[in-house]
Amino acid sequence: MGLNIAQKIIEKHLVSGKMLAGEDISIKIDQTLTQDSTGTMAYLQFEAIGIPRVKTEKSVAYIDHNTLQTGFENADDHKYIQTVAKKHGIFFSRPGNGICHQVHLERFGIPGKTLLGSDSHTPTGGGIGMLAIGAGGLDVAVAMGGGAYHLTMPKVKRVNLTGSLKPWVSAKDIILEVLRLMSVKGGVGYVIEYAGEGVRTLSVPERATITNMGAELGATTSVFPSDEITKEFLKAQKRESDWTALFADADAAYDEEITIDLSGLTPLVAKPHMPDNVDTVENTGKIKVDQVFIGSCTNSSYQDMMTVAAVLKGKSVHPDVSLVIGPGSKQVLNMLALNGALADMIDAGARILESACGPCIGMGQSPRTDAVSLRTNNRNFEGRSGTTSAQIYIVSPETAAISAIAGVLTDPRTLGEAPVIALPKEFLINDNMVDAPADSHAGVEVVRGPNIKPFPVNVPLAPDVSGTALIKVGDNITTDHIMPSNAKLLPYRSNIPFLSEFCLVPCDPQFPARAKEHGGGFIIGGANYGQGSSREHAALVPLYLGVKAVIAKSFARIHMANLINSGILPLTFTNESDYDAIDTGDALALDDIRQTIENGGEIILSNRTKGTSLPLSITLSARQREMILAGGLLNYTKLQSEGKE
Repeated sequence: MGLNIAQKIIEKHLVSGKMLAGEDISIKIDQTLTQDSTGTMAYLQFEAIGIPRVKTEKSVAYIDHNTLQTGFENADDHKYIQTVAKKHGIFFSRPGNGICHQVHLERFGIPGKTLLGSDSHTPTGGGIGMLAIGAGGLDVAVAMGGGAYHLTMPKVKRVNLTGSLKPWVSAKDIILEVLRLMSVKGGVGYVIEYAGEGVRTLSVPERATITNMGAELGATTSVFPSDEITKEFLKAQKRESDWTALFADADAAYDEEITIDLSGLTPLVAKPHMPDNVDTVENTGKIKVDQVFIGSCTNSSYQDMMTVAAVLKGKSVHPDVSLVIGPGSKQVLNMLALNGALADMIDAGARILESACGPCIGMGQSPRTDAVSLRTNNRNFEGRSGTTSAQIYIVSPETAAISAIAGVLTDPRTLGEAPVIALPKEFLINDNMVDAPADSHAGVEVVRGPNIKPFPVNVPLAPDVSGTALIKVGDNITTDHIMPSNAKLLPYRSNIPFLSEFCLVPCDPQFPARAKEHGGGFIIGGANYGQGSSREHAALVPLYLGVKAVIAKSFARIHMANLINSGILPLTFTNESDYDAIDTGDALALDDIRQTIENGGEIILSNRTKGTSLPLSITLSARQREMILAGGLLNYTKLQSEGKE
């Protein structure tokens, strides 16, 4: 039996375990990336591990999230990251150089390599045939120190693409169709592997759009073959030597398969407030639009921007619409400036943003009250834009651009002949905004601003755990609910005590005060708890507030890993109906929990308020069990290091 692409890369990098779906494995990591929203914490954790220099083939620190500098905090974090990167062997992409996923695709990604990033959209790298996985910052710190990345061997789902896209239909519509078919939790436990004749019709930027939004499926990652199209892209980036062919074997097996006929797709839209709430643009109708944002790591490539410029050329943005455009990298922005496309955008009335994440993460350009905002980014969670009452719709760049002109949501097929944008034979190459690390860490001073505070570290698991049910929330609670990440809070990503005042406030404004009053306790959640961003702050802040366990119907992959990394118990209801048997304020207890975790056996939750007992479950590898007992990954890593001395 042959191997699929995911299995080939995993086999080459396998450190421990067997490649059987559901088995615990670990893999060697070739490259890492961080961004400044998660990077400060990741590097503080790397320093705490005590390894002088990274052991990866390449690690890159990007500044792309916290670029709005209304106080000293963001600039201080940037200086810290710049100096810690220089000291410890990490390349530093300065603010203005671009969004991490776009730049990494352009300049550093290599087919067949593994990439671990402290950002949930790291799977963008799958567009050139990488096994690129998003993780918490502590997992990335361990990988930078040479440690393997541990995960459950995923199943592999083949998405067979047939036919080719019709004019005005784009890669964004493909991934929206996948989300419609699979839902935001349908990819949990899977690698999504794209195959079929339709793959050959898609450019690398189009493939990267699809793998980027694989994160919204809950998938471990997504991957495309590395073929002649990949080779031409890397050749145009003057990196042809980085190319290697990578295909699934003809007799490769898959756990599941779906087929999508590209020729049957029409322009799609994800309606508020979930990326899988998908309908056609035609069915959704001519909704009045107040704002349009074109950009983000999903749709900010040269190809995307040139398409938008072609739509806007010679036209004017509707007077009721604010159109903002953010090219994904300095390379893209520079090329647009040189070829005149930037002038076409400006002439039409677009506001040009710097090459950064910007509106996608609520970092500026928040819509007005009750506004309708069309966006080409990847998430439309309630409040993520910075305006709680705004209605966010996810669309393709083509739909976004024509709608900005029309003033209403508009099917781009009504515009006439579609522009055909060919990728350049040679991109403009200038890496002057990427700083190489020092040859030696000796003599390099790491600069720490006053906003950088120590991060919380858990203690070993107690024999018994008890506390109050501090809050009860429903399904699909995102990391934006758990630890909001708007323009006002992003500057405090290195200040856990400050952030603790805002934990779960979108669900219950009284949660932080209640947690402090009770000295911590339990969070009760529904299905898919913790979906969305990789931000480990959604675990670190509850840890700071004394949260001992989260009991939910099910968890999103990265958040569950982050809870374990922090030593917080991620427990699930053995019977989902038992979710209804707990109310906020109930006194809960896990008697003999340390012994149960250590030796196995059924976990029983005592609800002392109601006088009832409920069975709970936990899914832990042997390593994760030791991590929970030790009080988290950092404590576990130190114990392992001491044992080797």
